[in-house]
Amino acid sequence: VLSDKKKDSSAKTYSVTSGAVYRTTKPLSGRAAQYQSLIEEHSELNSVSADLVRAVIQAESAFNPRAISPKGAMGLMQLMPATAAEFRVRDPYNPAENVRAGVAYLKQLLDRYDGKVELALAAYNAGPGAVKKYGGKVPPYRETRAYVEKISNGTAGTGGSLSGPSRRIYRTVEVVD
Repeated sequence: VLSDKKKDSSAKTYSVTSGAVYRTTKPLSGRAAQYQSLIEEHSELNSVSADLVRAVIQAESAFNPRAISPKGAMGLMQLMPATAAEFRVRDPYNPAENVRAGVAYLKQLLDRYDGKVELALAAYNAGPGAVKKYGGKVPPYRETRAYVEKISNGTAGTGGSLSGPSRRIYRTVEVVD
């Protein structure tokens, strides 16, 4: 943990320049690579960027098919129960069903917002009702804005390109005052 406040008198203190960003580059994790063909298959079927799908999965569950959120979202793409039911998902923890439905839902949102990735991501995170409530704009919720920015800037695991063929994953660590 890097902080500008000393937490413990015995803790070592390091000088860190303001706004410093450290990046590490590594290949697809074992978990990410495990779902590569599934992601590509459903991305192609729905005409959605595989990099965008990978970024959503990284942000939503870090490629953990058993993930469950405090709000009840389930699986790799963190499907809410109503979304899972709408897309006829029997087992939301089954990666094949989850990715099929999650990518189809993401495509539905992209179509709804005329291909505007930021609005589709905001709706994926906060729900289409929130986007509508704020006049077709990204809602002012801190979590949603951070989510959209993280994925849009490629820091959720796409290597920075949501449309290109890049297969590199980047992990970004930010130092926050």
